[in-house]
Amino acid sequence: MDFELSDEQRMIKETVHKWAVNELGPIQEKVDDEDWFPPDFFKKCAEIGILGITIDEKYGGLGGDVLMQTLAVEEMSRICPALAMTYAAHSNLCMHNIYKNASEKLKEKYLPPMVRGEKIGALGLTEPNAGSDAMSLRTRAERKGDKYILNGTKMWITNGPIADVILVYAKTAPEKGAKGISAFIVEKDFPGFSVSRKIKKCGMRGSPTGELVFEDCEVPAENLVGEENMGVHVMTSGLDVERVVLAGGSIGMAQQALDYSIRYAAEREQFGQPIGKFQMIQQKLADMYARTEAARLLVYRAALVAQNAPRGGKGTELTRQAAAAILFASETATWVCNQAVQIHGGYGYSLEFPVQKLWRDAKLYEIGAGTNEIRRIVVARELLREAFARAGKV
Repeated sequence: MDFELSDEQRMIKETVHKWAVNELGPIQEKVDDEDWFPPDFFKKCAEIGILGITIDEKYGGLGGDVLMQTLAVEEMSRICPALAMTYAAHSNLCMHNIYKNASEKLKEKYLPPMVRGEKIGALGLTEPNAGSDAMSLRTRAERKGDKYILNGTKMWITNGPIADVILVYAKTAPEKGAKGISAFIVEKDFPGFSVSRKIKKCGMRGSPTGELVFEDCEVPAENLVGEENMGVHVMTSGLDVERVVLAGGSIGMAQQALDYSIRYAAEREQFGQPIGKFQMIQQKLADMYARTEAARLLVYRAALVAQNAPRGGKGTELTRQAAAAILFASETATWVCNQAVQIHGGYGYSLEFPVQKLWRDAKLYEIGAGTNEIRRIVVARELLREAFARAGKV
């Protein structure tokens, strides 16, 4: 395994970091304090060419790899995790899934304006009563002539309140369970679609999260993504890549919290010397560094697996690697940010210092895109799959 980034990967990392410092740094406090989403955010992302990193050049993208996408999320998350998550929901959760699974006609229609930042994307999967148990979703899609009629509610949808294009999962054959799920592209102007409310959160403020309602929502039959009743394949393959990319956000937050802590430990004096001279602070910094680096390597390896894997889902190395990557990275970020608050003491708990924001933001990745409890189940299931098969206990 080559531990060096390619020239293209390094360029993405450096470009996004510099851009985030200059463009997002000055507004990140307002984003958090006011739960404010800057309306020109996606246009600015498009200007530096990062909205279509994994999208083929024929649709206006860069034709890059999953690691490049992960690096972009990592670097953006160091400065403004909330907007990095909004960026990932658009670029990966929605657009990448359309690119990988939709018809050529749909790709030609939706990808170019999304790459240009003219249309904002979201993924509509989670429901009020279907979170970790995604297959129990209740949204229905009934075929009527040249349309599907959707009825249901989606909850906790990142970008929901601002999205123009939503990749929505619904049951076209409820009696078939998971084998009766289909995926659709829904536009915000389709009759019967509405945003019920914007949800307030303690972290990732500025990343709009909403509840979406479909009441006899009319969706053209041609907006079916993949085959009817085969949506679970779109869902599971997309979820694996999503986990890898979002894990990059956890690395970014952990790295930034570590950087803040190193600087503070060198400058803050108590008992006549910098607190960085105290062994207990040194131990914290050493452990924060070691865990962050371990998480980074795990996530980067998962990104390479994601790039080369023909598919994800049960029984694949990608599923195991992706779940393990975001499991470890998210818990690392939460732990590192907690240590950063402790190192900063009272200042760390103050809204005037940025470590508390990282602390609040980091927790989300232990919950979103599948809880860490579910991720542990996924990893263990894949580890035991072959052993159970050999023992005849499948």
